[in-house]
Amino acid sequence: MKQYPFLDLACANAPYMDELKAAACEVIDCGRYLRGKQTEMLEQEIAQLCHTRHCVAVSNGLDALRLILRAYKELGILSDGDEVIVPANTYVASILAVSDNGLVPVLCEPREDTMNLDSSRIENLITSRTRAIMPVHLYGTPCWDSQLVDTASKHGLLLVEDNAQAIGAWSDVEGLNGTHVTGGLGNAAGNSFYPTKNLGALGDAGAVTTNDDDLAAAIRSLANYGSDRRYHNIYLGYNCRMDEIQAAMLRVKLRYLQQENDTRAAVAHAYSESITNPLVKTPVIFDGMRQIWHQYVVRVENRDDFRAFLISHGVGSDVHYATPPHQQPCYSGLAKSALPITERLAHEVVSLPIAPPIMPDDARAIASIINRY
Repeated sequence: MKQYPFLDLACANAPYMDELKAAACEVIDCGRYLRGKQTEMLEQEIAQLCHTRHCVAVSNGLDALRLILRAYKELGILSDGDEVIVPANTYVASILAVSDNGLVPVLCEPREDTMNLDSSRIENLITSRTRAIMPVHLYGTPCWDSQLVDTASKHGLLLVEDNAQAIGAWSDVEGLNGTHVTGGLGNAAGNSFYPTKNLGALGDAGAVTTNDDDLAAAIRSLANYGSDRRYHNIYLGYNCRMDEIQAAMLRVKLRYLQQENDTRAAVAHAYSESITNPLVKTPVIFDGMRQIWHQYVVRVENRDDFRAFLISHGVGSDVHYATPPHQQPCYSGLAKSALPITERLAHEVVSLPIAPPIMPDDARAIASIINRY
């Protein structure tokens, strides 16, 4: 029986192994392991990809979001107790970045078709303390529409993208600065290069992208102990720098990001065309936007039975995410009202294999197994 593992990072990185090793050796030989040319060049390349003036390479995706909000506080744009509207259906990091800065996360239910934040619900959540909205491009589907932009403009709210899962995606609705590319749509964006991402490092790494000169300067200082020059600290900062090895790894893999995203899109289309089992609800493929399919997430009512059936036929799967943030022990009582859509999704979602080496023919074979469930 052929096996279809959910994820095999060693296999996924195998095509680039010689280049990755050469890039690592170049860094080792040069003797500069932090804040060197690899990081500088990666920042230029990510900024170009996201159509922004600035990219600040940092330690991970959570720190990218934390630094954005902290920088806005240092610049006097946000204050303790201000509210940030965030999707209830997201990874907990989106919420952690808000609460870690003394800000108040306000949870918004998702749309059922996209599983992303429902822009039509935002207006009713806005109060006198609301200062920002954090759209999360979950699973690689852009969370960006005219209603979101209009609501933010009407109330003078910041739009901070959580672009951890969608680098290389683009929306059919133009962003604030004229681009359609995620990571450049809003006022700023946090990006993650966790190893499982479409653009994944060989360890933790992240980046902030923005067109705001003052914000970028503040983030760069905050990430380096709060210093604007050596031994001169203007903020009570952090150590959130990306190392040169990870920058070098990412520069290699960035060359293949378009190919990676194209392959995942082909696999997603193969799944959606081939899965006909009425017990399994497939995600929507949208015309006019580019989804980069960090995950391919179906919905099944009897999830445990379904996953057991898959594993008995050699198919791995995962759940993103079984427990929503407001039900985590650290956020007991966070939800101010019922979140039935979020909770229903948490009980039904199943992620199917989509990362390399999975190809469209594999997706069709997996779909044939699913159709027998």
